[in-house]
Amino acid sequence: MRLKSIFTNSFGILISRVTGLVRDVLMASALGASLWSDIFFIAFKLPNLFRRIFAEGAFTQAFMPSFVASRQKGVFSVAIFLRFLLFLTIASLVVTLFPELITKLLAWGWSPQQIEQTAPLTAINFWYLDFIFIVTFLATILQYKEHFFTTAMSTALLNISMIGALILFMHQDPKTVAYAVSISVVIGGILQVITHIISIKNLNLHRILVGGWHYRKKKDIKEETESFNKLFIPAVWGSSTAQINSFIDTMLATFLVSGSVSYLFYANRVFQLPLAIIAIATTTAIFPSVSKAIKNGRNQEAYVNLAQAFWLLAFTLGVATVGGIMLAEPIVWLLFERGKFIRSDTLETANVLIMYLAGLLPFGLAKLFSLFLYASHQQSKAAKIATISLVVNIIASLVLIKPMGAMGLALAGSIGGWILFILTVYEVGMDRFWEIIKSIKTLYWVMVIIGSALILYALNLWLLNLIR
Repeated sequence: MRLKSIFTNSFGILISRVTGLVRDVLMASALGASLWSDIFFIAFKLPNLFRRIFAEGAFTQAFMPSFVASRQKGVFSVAIFLRFLLFLTIASLVVTLFPELITKLLAWGWSPQQIEQTAPLTAINFWYLDFIFIVTFLATILQYKEHFFTTAMSTALLNISMIGALILFMHQDPKTVAYAVSISVVIGGILQVITHIISIKNLNLHRILVGGWHYRKKKDIKEETESFNKLFIPAVWGSSTAQINSFIDTMLATFLVSGSVSYLFYANRVFQLPLAIIAIATTTAIFPSVSKAIKNGRNQEAYVNLAQAFWLLAFTLGVATVGGIMLAEPIVWLLFERGKFIRSDTLETANVLIMYLAGLLPFGLAKLFSLFLYASHQQSKAAKIATISLVVNIIASLVLIKPMGAMGLALAGSIGGWILFILTVYEVGMDRFWEIIKSIKTLYWVMVIIGSALILYALNLWLLNLIR
């Protein structure tokens, strides 16, 4: 297992997530959990969904195996790039011309007035998709050469751009703040693209793309592109369950009381921190080596990486889950309770966070096991598993939304995460799973979790006394 790559990736993601938390703290202070915060989060939801789908592995998990297997890497990559960029540009123009239609799809429960207020922001934010695709495409080329730091750090540029807008316009009216932050999202995307272009040039990887452009009409890659087409949609669908769950949560939350969308957003931001730093960083770092090992028939090497990564995730995500649940209220209080984000908002967000954290461990481990499905071109199986998980999540959401509100939506997502994990492990091979956990490390894991729970329980009581 490539620990250096994992830690490098984790550090970069940590910087990005820390700046993201700073951004969210300023957002909570400027807008609180209010109508205008809900409006911005709805407008930002679709580009943010695709940012996570593209930037956090889904596109890479479809593209990387095909790129590794390609005999004409430059021509193949340029062909895929042009196709996607053309589609996204047309989509962005359509959303710019008809923003109210898209906004209505995002916020079914909102009034026409709220839709009208949100639509212009939806059009502005949607252009971020074009830039984040370019970033993700270039990032995959960098990851093939096992360079992860630039991509991991680049999200910080988006956050810094948004932080700048919040600092400059924080004391303006909420509408002005929402528009300023939306424009800063597009500026952040441009900065991310520039950073990746510089890294591609510094590593001399631009030669692949320049050569691919030069020979794009002279090389026959029909078979390779057809193979990619068959893999892409199942791969993206299969690896995006957590993001789609969050997306559904937001749509359903528009039927709840004002502020519910914001509670879900802030809680999910905290939930995403350990998921990204630990699970996404680990799976992103080992995916290129796993893909190459399976392609070359070195399956045992791939399974050794699986076992090592499993215990790394089990211990770190396990402690993060216990710690987050025990300290949910102090965490939300420390991060967000200031300005227009009041005490009642803290309590609601903390309860939602606890429900999200119930799914942290299964979501992280499911990402790990799914690598073997993607690397061995079994994207359709991953898609079927994701579909079952998603259906369970939707049913649970509809059942739990009335008695539990926003908490029920978060809990439904966690239930879907457990289904995703169980079915993914079953498909990869239960024998492999039992072989991994039939170890003394399982006893150590239980002892660490129990010890952490006791320590954090005492810490939580002390912190709550300080808060109250």
